[in-house]
Amino acid sequence: MCLKSFATRILGKKASSFGILFVHVPKFTAKLAAMRYSRFFAPTLRDDPADAEVISHKLLLRAGFIRRVTSGVYDFLPMGLRVLRNIEAIVREEMTCAGAQELLLPMVQPSELWQKSGRWEKYGNELLRFKDRHAHESCLGPTHEEVICDLVSRELRSYKQLPMNLYQIQTKFRDEVRPRFGLMRGREFVMKDAYSFHADEASLQVEYQNMFTTYQRIFNRLGLKFRAVEADTGSIGGNQSHEFHVLAESGEDLIAYCSHCDYAANVEKAISTRVIPSFDTAELSNISTPDMTAVEDVAKYLGVEASQLVKTLIYQVTGGAFDGQIIAACVRGDDSLQGVKLARALAADIVELADDAALKTIGSLKGFVGPQGLACKVLIDTSLQAAVGMVAGANKIDCHVSGLSIARDVADAEIADLREVRSDDACSKCDSKGSEGYIKQARGIEVGQVFSLGQQYTKPLGVLFQDQHGKRAIATMGCYGIGVSRLIAAVIEQCHDDHGMIWPLALAPFQVVIITMGKSETAMSASEKLYQDLIEAGIEVLWDDRKERPGVKFKDAELMGLPIHVVIGDRGLDADAIEVRQRAGSKQAISMASVADTIHSIMAEVS
Repeated sequence: MCLKSFATRILGKKASSFGILFVHVPKFTAKLAAMRYSRFFAPTLRDDPADAEVISHKLLLRAGFIRRVTSGVYDFLPMGLRVLRNIEAIVREEMTCAGAQELLLPMVQPSELWQKSGRWEKYGNELLRFKDRHAHESCLGPTHEEVICDLVSRELRSYKQLPMNLYQIQTKFRDEVRPRFGLMRGREFVMKDAYSFHADEASLQVEYQNMFTTYQRIFNRLGLKFRAVEADTGSIGGNQSHEFHVLAESGEDLIAYCSHCDYAANVEKAISTRVIPSFDTAELSNISTPDMTAVEDVAKYLGVEASQLVKTLIYQVTGGAFDGQIIAACVRGDDSLQGVKLARALAADIVELADDAALKTIGSLKGFVGPQGLACKVLIDTSLQAAVGMVAGANKIDCHVSGLSIARDVADAEIADLREVRSDDACSKCDSKGSEGYIKQARGIEVGQVFSLGQQYTKPLGVLFQDQHGKRAIATMGCYGIGVSRLIAAVIEQCHDDHGMIWPLALAPFQVVIITMGKSETAMSASEKLYQDLIEAGIEVLWDDRKERPGVKFKDAELMGLPIHVVIGDRGLDADAIEVRQRAGSKQAISMASVADTIHSIMAEVS
């Protein structure tokens, strides 16, 4: 029923006396296809903001796409929101093609669900907790495993309902200790998170691969150079995970990959092959090393390579079987210890370097720690498992030991992969096949991650179903996330030049910008007609009709990264030669009548 019929039915002939005016309303379209710049809210800046460090943050602020509200929280202005919606549209299309169903879950989550999963305390300070007027504890959702499990546990009955994949695109909040880089690491952000439920592990693996392939399609459609890498499961948990990284020098993550095969992993998980050191098998003996605590200083003083030293680090453990204990972890002197690997080896929540007082409790002191004779658990990196003739701290002031044999002198140590891989290490995957691949490294921006969770959440939250034998069974689960708002920054980090952004056509806030040169009635009328023609042709267009100098208009169009620029001025109109230029490509002069067809041709070529 239309509004007029409804009002007349309820109010009768008195409808007009209530001030109700009936007007023709054009068909609503979900996305505004065109805009005049003179009416558009896009406040640009000429200079880089002082607090912006990376190029994406600088350009998003300068081009009027976002504005800072508070630390790690941003307004999305019309330009920025249009890009966000374009990314969401691609994600939705691919998730739908993959068989997932969209829903929307609440951002506020009750503490009871997080207590059931065991994450209320474990998640840490990133979880923003609060109490309502009834003193009931809740949190702002950083992720939705608990809430989706609660929903499914109340609706799932039979194996016939499985598998199912449910997803949402929604705002999340994580109370980052140091938000930075604009949209790359904010506290409030937009995320696509999907959750799949299965009757068995085999079904989960099928969907895991389905999502993996779907993510590859999404990032390819976004025009990104990216790598999928093996990853640690982190606070989400589970037994298998891959991250998707956009390759960029500004990336916070370091990824390792093989020069020869397809092996790639986050350095938090990456493994490689190192030659096991073996030196003179002399007896263990003390060496005076006055005031020498650094590996480099000791190696230089003794005339040996840093690889001959054992670096022993002492940690305080939180969570797991070793909660509250002090442990020692050892790597070669020329290696770095990877904290995430250590935490995983201990099944701990957190490992932190211990203070000087803790060192005394295990029989050592700062600067001269060695693994032998310590009153605590000792872990040794796999590269040192058979090492002999090593140099280490003597656990005495101004003293080291030489001739250390791991098997003989630290016999009770646990062997684990603790070291962070380095460039030029041999690839473990290739090495096992006799190939010659070696590790290379690159920086990446994590934009997506897939997890195989098993029953980590479904068991404590009671996601049960009746299997085909009539027995009660626990569902198996996977989860799959994409940082939608972070993708805006990631695209810019790869797609920009000295003048501004260079948006791929599928993501651009507008496909075309009309730049009117001068203020003549002829140029304005021609621009108006072309503006309407492009709208009719289904092209998303911004008409820069402002009374600004041409240089200002050109700079703003380049800053905003709009893909196709159409320049209209009296001189071009007189010669019927309208300039059409691509933001990162060639330009050509064509007749006014051919502009729409030319733009369609360009769009077909680049899409």
